[in-house]
Amino acid sequence: MEMTAEKMLAEIKAERQELKINTVLTFLAGVGLVLGVTLQFLDASGWYIGAVFLLSYLAGGVPATISALKNVLVAKLDINLLMILAALAAAGVGAVRDGAILLVLFSLAGTLEKYAMGNTKRAVVALMELRPDEANLLQEDGTIVRVAVENLVIGQLVLVRPGERIPVDGVIESGEGAVDQSSVTGESVPVDKMITDTVFAGTVNQNAVLTVVVTKLASQSTLARMIKLVTEAQEQRSPSERFSKWFGQRYTVLVLVGSAFGLIVFILIGIPLDEAFYKVATLLVVASPCAVVISVPAAVLSALATAARTGVLFKGGAALEDFGNVKTIAFDKTGTLTEGKMQVTDVVSIVGDDSELLMVALTLESQSQHPLAQSVVTYATNLGAKEYLPTASLAVPGKGVTANINGILHWAGNRRLVEDQGIILSDTVSEILLRLENNGKTTIIIGRGIKVLGVIGVADTIRPTAITALTALQNIGVTRLVMLSGDIKTVAIAVGNQLGIDSKNIHGALLPEDKVNIVKQLRDEGMVAFVGDGVNDAAALATAHVGVAMGVAGTDVAIEAADVALLSNDLFKLVDTYQLARKANRIIKQNLIFAMGIMMVMVSVTIFGHLPLPLGVIGHEGGTLLVVGNGLRLLLAYR
Repeated sequence: MEMTAEKMLAEIKAERQELKINTVLTFLAGVGLVLGVTLQFLDASGWYIGAVFLLSYLAGGVPATISALKNVLVAKLDINLLMILAALAAAGVGAVRDGAILLVLFSLAGTLEKYAMGNTKRAVVALMELRPDEANLLQEDGTIVRVAVENLVIGQLVLVRPGERIPVDGVIESGEGAVDQSSVTGESVPVDKMITDTVFAGTVNQNAVLTVVVTKLASQSTLARMIKLVTEAQEQRSPSERFSKWFGQRYTVLVLVGSAFGLIVFILIGIPLDEAFYKVATLLVVASPCAVVISVPAAVLSALATAARTGVLFKGGAALEDFGNVKTIAFDKTGTLTEGKMQVTDVVSIVGDDSELLMVALTLESQSQHPLAQSVVTYATNLGAKEYLPTASLAVPGKGVTANINGILHWAGNRRLVEDQGIILSDTVSEILLRLENNGKTTIIIGRGIKVLGVIGVADTIRPTAITALTALQNIGVTRLVMLSGDIKTVAIAVGNQLGIDSKNIHGALLPEDKVNIVKQLRDEGMVAFVGDGVNDAAALATAHVGVAMGVAGTDVAIEAADVALLSNDLFKLVDTYQLARKANRIIKQNLIFAMGIMMVMVSVTIFGHLPLPLGVIGHEGGTLLVVGNGLRLLLAYR
């Protein structure tokens, strides 16, 4: 990671230096052109006119010539070669001024493109600058020393004063206060933090003195991973980018061959030699695919930079384009559409009393890390329940947990686990389950041997923004919303109906492999995205055309599993991201249609009529700058 950051900074420095040189050369080329035209108007000596136009040719053409020659040496033909040949052809037929205009505008366009495209890398540098270089290390004797962030190790304590940036990912050991996490998660409002809460490198401590335990090395922090992923994403080409590059390389050869063929045809049909060469020079300019080649990366890189700025990480341009083409989005329920903070709402004892039921439940669920289990543990602990000493504990994925208590098998889980035990539920238990489930509650059945001891009802709350966010997605292009849940079907339908999801698109009682199978079915019907927490749903994320992990700041597994990582839990972030991807796709199409359209028009006019070289140059370079500017509009999105 550190090498990636250093490499990126080195590249930025080199590009800035190159941009300065190009700016000076473009200025000199422009000065030469203006002086040349002025001297022509004053009817000055041809020697003076030739000298100043030579300045334009050298300042505007040498960089392009060097680039063209480097590519020729490795058997590649590029757009620079077309421009140099066109300028030389113009000079060869006495149109030195037109050749100078070509080189000045080509140089100007190249300089502006370098500046504009550098914005995307500058976005990465802005991320790098968020992380402090030093931290306040709290030593065992209570003293504080300033140390380099890279030297911090896991388990050490750092002191963060009000207004300071938190240097590493960690957990608060002491102190309570608000932290501005906008640089990482994109959340606009500072988040209140207390003891045991997670904090991220690069975020700003607002108003308290915090002591933070280092949980990740500087090179492994969420911010470091953001920088790495954004850098890698900018290097990975989308399908449209691959097409534009493929088109540009092969089309350049076609233009050279076509221009040579055109020269022969022009001469054969009786066009004077000077005019034929002039036509070919114009043809080399207007047929050059500059606008086509630059139109796609201008949009893609701008969108990636904007997304990163708002706490959204795309794995590459392909994920961006694919997400913009998605019409079906499948959601995992728990933790995505709901808060994922399960709370016990009902305790129904069938054998014994509530205290005995809670002691058994606490003992069993303490062996599981599932959110449902943790809600039971929290509830029972708060009521003062004590644990038994379990043996032979076994977590059964998607079903529940079993353990021996005092030598007798006890279990806690869903209907699937009960079936595995070969137990038939009584009418009384079935009625209790049905009543709770019809109210949208998830049920945990507790048993000993073949007896059901009782039922615990647990409920999750829908995210406040879920309904409006899902409605917004449908308004901007999503045609089908699907909800997948491990809860039984009645609970899933109760929640899905509140969210406005069609009952036929609500699936419950799903194991992880069931979710994968449903996503596969959806894939067969069209482009589909799956939105989940990125850990439990890694397989489904990988199966969808686009896997979107939500609320994954600090979670390495989640970031790796998804094509798109939303660092915050804000569902409207998903809406903005989908809208950004769709807008990027629209701009890509606009750019390609415009670039190829203007090129075809100018080529036709040049071949079948007369297009002055200066107008061809203005049309070509102006078109290139227009598509770049159109793509860079995405940098201003959602500010």
